[in-house]
Amino acid sequence: EKGIAMQAIDRRSFLKTCAALGALGLAGRALAATEASGALIGAAWRGPNPSDPYFAGVLHADWMSKKISIRYAVPLPTRPHGILPEADGGLLVAGVRPGSWMLRCDGEGRVTARVDLDAGQSTRLNGHAIVAPAGDRLYTTETDFATGRGRIGVRERDSLKKIAEWDSHGIEPHQALVDDNGHLVIANGGIPRTRADKKIDLDKMEASLVRLDGQSGKLLRQWKLDDPRLSLRHLAWSADRSGARHLGIAMQAEHESAEQRAAAPILAVLDGDELYVPTRANDGVGYAGDIAAAYGGGFALSSNQVGVVQLWHPSMPEKLTSIVELKEAYALADWPGPQDGGGVLVSTAPGLVRWHPSAKPLFLAWPQPMALDNHWTLIGPDA
Repeated sequence: EKGIAMQAIDRRSFLKTCAALGALGLAGRALAATEASGALIGAAWRGPNPSDPYFAGVLHADWMSKKISIRYAVPLPTRPHGILPEADGGLLVAGVRPGSWMLRCDGEGRVTARVDLDAGQSTRLNGHAIVAPAGDRLYTTETDFATGRGRIGVRERDSLKKIAEWDSHGIEPHQALVDDNGHLVIANGGIPRTRADKKIDLDKMEASLVRLDGQSGKLLRQWKLDDPRLSLRHLAWSADRSGARHLGIAMQAEHESAEQRAAAPILAVLDGDELYVPTRANDGVGYAGDIAAAYGGGFALSSNQVGVVQLWHPSMPEKLTSIVELKEAYALADWPGPQDGGGVLVSTAPGLVRWHPSAKPLFLAWPQPMALDNHWTLIGPDA
């Protein structure tokens, strides 16, 4: 926001990370491709004031000039949440929970499809969507407030019209991804809420991870952690050196006391058919806002409340290593980099931070006073 002084990226933590990477044989590998290229990032934002209107659009990050420009901006009816990239450079954007709208725009910022839920409907969107592997359908996480149960909307890809509805087998499904078999993996956050999005009856939380058949919606598997007050929320796939993919789940603690929340873990991992918590290391508040894949099967987790992004790696499973410390470090996107892979793009209050395991971090200020929202997505490189 305008007037905010940029905090320094934590050099000490970065050097510690480089040392750890050196032990893995990564720190000495240079980025091979030219810095003349940039990146196109799908994002949502508002002006610096809470009452300012929201937009979704594409940002161009120019690595050479260290500047960001806005390619296009689409006005939104209310605050957004999840964002998906489209093949033509457009975006699919869903309203924040309890959401009443979803829209698609093309690569020029023209709205090509939009759905608005009727005020009388009991079902509302929970802010995330994912495209089926065949590309013909869209899955949306939803809640039926008449029953309080989670639903998965199955929608036509082009029109966004709902054609089926499945049971999420839990409460408050938040994000969903598709696995290698085309099945749906869903994080049921488990928090009972009112239609005004107020948390209630936390002693009745029902968080779980489920796998549904991608064609029929049949329940194939369900996992629960021992601690019912850990809300499973955001998901990311990360591949290790063998090519095997692992699922990272960012968690938010909903315990009664601040002391309990401060000691709660923020990461769970699904490895094969085992869901486990690899480390009790956390952010001091028990609130992971976003998650993205990092190198070698690792994950980056943001904690906007304390302004930090931490790295978890399977070679050091008990640790979380700080890689970025900046106010409102929040939205994360995988950044493959020119050669090595495993980097992360981080939105913060003053601008974008590009982190990579074998390169110095790079900072680009926002092009105008603006506050980025919770999530963004890498659309692709731009020469």
